[in-house]
Amino acid sequence: MQADYVIVGAGSAGCALAFRLSEAGRSVIVIEHGGTDAGPFIQMPGALSYPMNMRRYDWGYATEPEPHLGGRRLACPRGKVIGGSSSINGMVYVRGHARDFDHWAEAGATGWAFADVLPYYQRMENWHDGGRGGDPAWRGRHGPLHVSRGPGDHPFVQAFVEAARQAGYGYTPDYNGERQEGFGPKDATIWQGRRWSAASAYLRPALKRPNCTLVRALARRVTIEAGRATGVEITRRGQVETIRARAEVILAASAINSPKLLMLSGIGPADHLRQHGLPVIADRPGVGANLQDHLEVYVQYASTQPISLYRYWNLPGKAWVGARWLFTRRGPGASNQFEAAGFIRSRAGVAYPDIMFHFLPIAVRYDGTVAAEGHGFQIHTGPMRSKSRGTVRLRAPDPAAPPAIRFNYMSHPDDWEEFRRALRLTREIVAQPAFDPFRGAEIQPGETAQDDAALDAFVREHAESAYHPCGTCRMGRADDHHTVVDPDCRVIGVEALRVADSSIFPRITNGNLNAPSIMTGEKAADHILGRRLPPSNLRPWSHPDWRTAQR
Repeated sequence: MQADYVIVGAGSAGCALAFRLSEAGRSVIVIEHGGTDAGPFIQMPGALSYPMNMRRYDWGYATEPEPHLGGRRLACPRGKVIGGSSSINGMVYVRGHARDFDHWAEAGATGWAFADVLPYYQRMENWHDGGRGGDPAWRGRHGPLHVSRGPGDHPFVQAFVEAARQAGYGYTPDYNGERQEGFGPKDATIWQGRRWSAASAYLRPALKRPNCTLVRALARRVTIEAGRATGVEITRRGQVETIRARAEVILAASAINSPKLLMLSGIGPADHLRQHGLPVIADRPGVGANLQDHLEVYVQYASTQPISLYRYWNLPGKAWVGARWLFTRRGPGASNQFEAAGFIRSRAGVAYPDIMFHFLPIAVRYDGTVAAEGHGFQIHTGPMRSKSRGTVRLRAPDPAAPPAIRFNYMSHPDDWEEFRRALRLTREIVAQPAFDPFRGAEIQPGETAQDDAALDAFVREHAESAYHPCGTCRMGRADDHHTVVDPDCRVIGVEALRVADSSIFPRITNGNLNAPSIMTGEKAADHILGRRLPPSNLRPWSHPDWRTAQR
């Protein structure tokens, strides 16, 4: 088999690449180890805790013992299914802050400033405000990716936004528009009551074209001849084959698997490759380095009124929710239940938000276990720009072996101070009068956890990944020895090979990473095709008193 472009990974970026390259008339083969996304566990938004805990849809990765989190191994789910992690994630849609992308450009990713990426966000979106307000001039209305909002009418959700206002924070009708800072409605990749993944938005339409093909196989390595990528070696039905690329090979296999494939192909830190008996084709120490993530905690409260989603947390309740969704695409199953968000600055002198809040009208974990107290609500919170950095390394030269993932969470002392501020600011919001009709006892951290040591212990024992790994094939200047790809996503040291997914992020963005990952696929396609959308002239909002005021 051969095509102009061979893409490894049918995830958020890979699906967008396949769509845009095939739309331009190029032939494309997409290699994906996972299978179909059919079935209610993926398609029903309210069932989001199921697919990320099912080996059928997830690579099943876990971290090495994290030394600063008591030696815990944290789950690191990555989608092994068409649509990739967009098919198993929480469907939260956050572009990131404008200054995130300006930082990328300043760090050497020329052409990836906010003015450059905004037109691609607009091109990919089909935005529906749900009557909850927003910034139409900043949004896209005709793209393949449906972005919508839940009704936001649960009393807990409304109390959360009002409590933030009472605490002195601003309201933003659209954190993906002119102003991110503040509290307001949340966007989600949900359309007509079902998950709208990258597979639904991009891959299925692309596969209807005669020049786009999906191959289910395990990618083993990139084949390289005389310094040029020529194809991808795969295992399919127990046989080893090679799919040839006439033009280029593009890795879009995630921040975990893209660096793994580069190293298996002889591209990475030379000493590490030699340790595993692999030839060194390009010594790039940045491959697998710079690993970043968002770590978060759940601040949980019991409710004095029995109105949380816990009322459905029994067999009859789940059956009713499932049946209503199955036959009408409505009800609690049609929402991910993340219907309000907040972005704040942790202190004066921070130029733009560095803490994010997700609100959920039930006290529950991502693994589906609920708080023993029954009815309650919770706020997910954590710092957005941790200074800790980790690595992805080969465990063995066997392509089927999982990599060694070390996030090195909480290794920087600033992380601890930022988490303490996030916890105390969260408590301040919940203490406002808007929550008086509902606020019961604090389930966790618990009202006795007040001093720094107690809060640090809570974080050490209970912090969880928000599942936003990125940065392991960093984009930057070609003359930087620690850069992996240049601003055109080309792997430095090898011709005809690119990487385009969250692994190329120089630094993690504010919020969830599905939106910037899809944007990366959209924009990388234009770099490959030799065209660019003109930069935007829109100017984002910045707090006028950020130097002297926290809110």
